[in-house]
Amino acid sequence: MTATSAKVLVVDDEERFGQNMVKILEANGLKARHAMSGEEALAEAGRKPYDVVLLDMKMAGISGKEVLRRLREAKNPAKVVVLTGHASVDDAVELINMGAYDYLLKPCKTDELLRMISLAFELRQVEQRDLG
Repeated sequence: MTATSAKVLVVDDEERFGQNMVKILEANGLKARHAMSGEEALAEAGRKPYDVVLLDMKMAGISGKEVLRRLREAKNPAKVVVLTGHASVDDAVELINMGAYDYLLKPCKTDELLRMISLAFELRQVEQRDLG
């Protein structure tokens, strides 16, 4: 199964990285949008439904961890894949326990990222069917 109809929100305060990620995702058939901050991401996720959120951890303003906490608190059903250059096993375990779908290290290979998005999107679709 491919994630070609997945809607992905890329949350990263590095403008070039975020824009490049959107281009890569769209070139692979996904619908993608870039949010430059945690605050912008929360506002966008409140306005439109997203299937997958690619979430950076270290950002100015509210952190990725706080964004994840607020998304889960709001019962937002999007699958969150943490994408960060600052990794530790403790962080990974904590984020998964907080409800992140998975955790990837920057830079990661495009095919690995697309596979992760596809798996997260597939789970999101199964959950939607079970609820509907």
